[in-house]
Amino acid sequence: MYCTLTPDEIEAVARKRTAAARLGYAVSLAYLRHPGRVREVGEQPNDVMLAFLADQVDASASDLAVYDQRPQTRREHIGQIIARFGYQAFTRSLVRELVHWLTPSAGEDPRAEPLAISLIEELRRRRILVPARRTVELIVRHAIQRAENVRISALTGDLHPDHHDTLRALIAPPESGEVSTLSWLKAAPKSASAKSLKAVLDRLIVVRAIGLPASLRQNISTSALDSLAGEGLRITVQNLRRLAVPRLWAVLSAACLRLEEQLTDLALDMFDKLLGRSFRRAEQQSSDKASQLLMDIIRPLQSLKDFCREALTARLQTGDLNGMLDTANWDEIESATSAIETALGDGKPDKYSDLIGKYQTARQFAPLIIKVFSFKGAASAASLLRAVDVLRIMYNTNKRSLPDNPPTGFIRKVWRPFVFSAPGEINRRAYELCVYFELRDRLRAGDVWVEGSRQRRNFDDRLIPKATFEILRTEGSLPIAAAADAETYLAERQQQIEEAMATVAARAEAGTLPDAVIQGGTLSITPIKDETPEAATAMSRLVYGQLPQIKIPDLLTEVNAWTGFAECFTHYRSGRPAEDQKALFAAVLADGVNLSVSRMAAATHNLSARQIAWAHDWHLREETYSSALACLVDMHRELPLAKLWGDGVTSSSDGQFFRAGGRGEASADINAKYGRTPGLKFYTHISDQFSPFHSTVITATESEAPFVLDGLLRHQSGVAIEEHHVDTGGATDHVFALCYLLGFRFAPRLRNFKDRKLYLLPGMKPPAIMTPFIGGTIKVGHIVDNWREILRLATSIKAGTTTASAILKSLSAYPRQNGLAIALRELGRLERTLFALEWMRSLELRKRTSASLARGEARNALARGVFFNQLGEMRDRSYEHQIHKASGLNLLVAAIILWNTKYLEASVTDLRKNGVAIPNDIIKHIAPLGWAHVGLTGDYLWNMNPPFSPDRLRPLRKNDLRDAA
Repeated sequence: MYCTLTPDEIEAVARKRTAAARLGYAVSLAYLRHPGRVREVGEQPNDVMLAFLADQVDASASDLAVYDQRPQTRREHIGQIIARFGYQAFTRSLVRELVHWLTPSAGEDPRAEPLAISLIEELRRRRILVPARRTVELIVRHAIQRAENVRISALTGDLHPDHHDTLRALIAPPESGEVSTLSWLKAAPKSASAKSLKAVLDRLIVVRAIGLPASLRQNISTSALDSLAGEGLRITVQNLRRLAVPRLWAVLSAACLRLEEQLTDLALDMFDKLLGRSFRRAEQQSSDKASQLLMDIIRPLQSLKDFCREALTARLQTGDLNGMLDTANWDEIESATSAIETALGDGKPDKYSDLIGKYQTARQFAPLIIKVFSFKGAASAASLLRAVDVLRIMYNTNKRSLPDNPPTGFIRKVWRPFVFSAPGEINRRAYELCVYFELRDRLRAGDVWVEGSRQRRNFDDRLIPKATFEILRTEGSLPIAAAADAETYLAERQQQIEEAMATVAARAEAGTLPDAVIQGGTLSITPIKDETPEAATAMSRLVYGQLPQIKIPDLLTEVNAWTGFAECFTHYRSGRPAEDQKALFAAVLADGVNLSVSRMAAATHNLSARQIAWAHDWHLREETYSSALACLVDMHRELPLAKLWGDGVTSSSDGQFFRAGGRGEASADINAKYGRTPGLKFYTHISDQFSPFHSTVITATESEAPFVLDGLLRHQSGVAIEEHHVDTGGATDHVFALCYLLGFRFAPRLRNFKDRKLYLLPGMKPPAIMTPFIGGTIKVGHIVDNWREILRLATSIKAGTTTASAILKSLSAYPRQNGLAIALRELGRLERTLFALEWMRSLELRKRTSASLARGEARNALARGVFFNQLGEMRDRSYEHQIHKASGLNLLVAAIILWNTKYLEASVTDLRKNGVAIPNDIIKHIAPLGWAHVGLTGDYLWNMNPPFSPDRLRPLRKNDLRDAA
């Protein structure tokens, strides 16, 4: 692109008489375009570049040497180019202008390297010659400082002296007690209980009482606010006291604004969890009652069964029951009937009845939420919001009875028998509980929101503005893969489904579906078997047997020598890489092997806990972990052996459960799938080349489906995924829909696939053999009516305005009447139908999906082996520390995979040189997931100067199995 001459430039070159002059002129022109400076005397261009330019100007590459012998001609040509094509020299007068231009970017991202790149690109765009490196650094430094001053002014300009006094009091030494007010605010409890909720709300009230102006949030961007707030919440109070004014006021103001959001979301999370816990206990109590009821009535029922059988037999044989009735044991029948009446009582057990019995439990915490928060919502939630106001007035005035005719429009059918217990009467307890649970559900859905919350804000505020969307749509520049209008999309899908269904039906009738049979309205698919050859298992032992034994610290430093991933862990404030790499690696390793900082210091020579903690607090963040992981993944996918495993365009994701222990147990959830032990899940994406390119933390009870797209969209590596695989837990109709909209091919392995129904468009008639599998007709009206909002939602996710997980969790919680949720569901059903038809007829797709998921399961085994300290339990309460553990573990796993791949290549090459035949079809079954040769335990000794250069690997071990092979 930079060396392709325009017609105007070619015309200017053609005016030169000699081939040397033409080539020299063209080279000077290309240099001014990129890298944006004058070519130095004697500087030799890239051979490919030179040949390309010479070909365009009818010259030879050797002509440049002739041209360089006449410096006067070279200077004249440069002057002509600058004059004709509008280039200008850099002058000192431009410094101030460029500093102002760069300041907004520095306010969003203060890292020097991206800012320097942005500045140089702008200079090239303006055709200004790029100045010396020192000048570029000067402009960047001044822009960063100016952006800092702008941020500080934005957060301090509207503050009054009273605010200064209140903010300073937050970090004042405590008169009594052990911690400052700010430390107390940051130490909010995380476990869900009525006591913890009250403690969180007490802190929230203190933050609100500071009375910061509402204008502060509008004065500064979210990223800039997050940066200053992170500093205020990360730095110790002692270091905060050393900050100079006005920076101190800005940092404390940002910290308070962020604390208000965090405490708001934490309180609402607890409200959600506590109500969910009450509901689960009511369900369990109802289930226990039902089980006990069955045990109580089974013997009486047997007596009545015998009596009824005798009566039926007598009627059939004689037609006369008198004899049988005279001989019946009426005392036993009376006893059995009484026992059944007693056991049944007022009726069968009901979880809502048991839930109302737990009213006092909910009364301990729910009124606190009603009193402290002000709720807003869509028109559909108006009745509920009026009911919330009614309860707030009741609680504030200590009344114990509802007013006449309270709002009831929000009460759903399942609650009505309990709320309206008698004609004209409302059961107050049932009414309050109904309000609590309906409020929880509407908060989840997003049609009720709380001002000051980040997670539970207005749904529409999460999307890009409608005006911006319409501009993009009109210009045809939406960053998504969907059709421009619903009619085009539906017509395409109708044709594809008709063709696919006809193919499946024809093959089913002919009995040629691969490893699948449709017979009697039932689909049978043969499970995919492991196709790993026995030779691959033996060859894997042989190849791995040559890998050097290595301690994990040496592995990390060696991988860093290859990739430089340590440079990604920049300082939170300055943006500079860590100076003490030994402490940085120790902090990363502590996260990866699940070790505390103090325990890591005890296992590491010449490093104190304070050094490691400092590196951990200032350099380890979710974004720096992601950047470092991308370095490893990008190198790994370029290795020849990795390309044998896959093309790097397919991936899978899966959740791995880790038990919670110690302090972490209080904030974890119980999922019956994993037993009665609380815990959480690390949800990880892995490519077909075994690269784990993304990982996050989700609660044990959360669905995995909302997080599928987060990993595909938010990773920082160069992996470009086209097809993605999950198990049943990661698949919903909404995910099918969004994968289509965002350009991913979604191919889950669904449990009970034979029972999954297909959905057709109106007017479509399936072949007779396919009729039993049809579940209904797509409601195309919802898709057509909401197509613009569907595209706006997908565009918002793609652009990063919101995350797919936040949107999907809200949509899955929406009440049934929400048009967008229904439209996305119908769209997903259509995509799932098309996928299901392909699954039936494509054995290759089934094999590919099974193999992809197997890679993820094998990776989980490696992760479990690495995450071995503290009994492999998660003992951190806060999400920040949990995500650090997940990110550290994933980085460590990626480092082991990269190191293994490099040395497996060397081992295979060595074996082949020594006459061992290892075909590529066998190698692709040897996974880089072994860790028997990696020393994970013991003392950690850090040699920051690896004895082997990036171009020279450690010597391989000599394998005794070679002769046998």
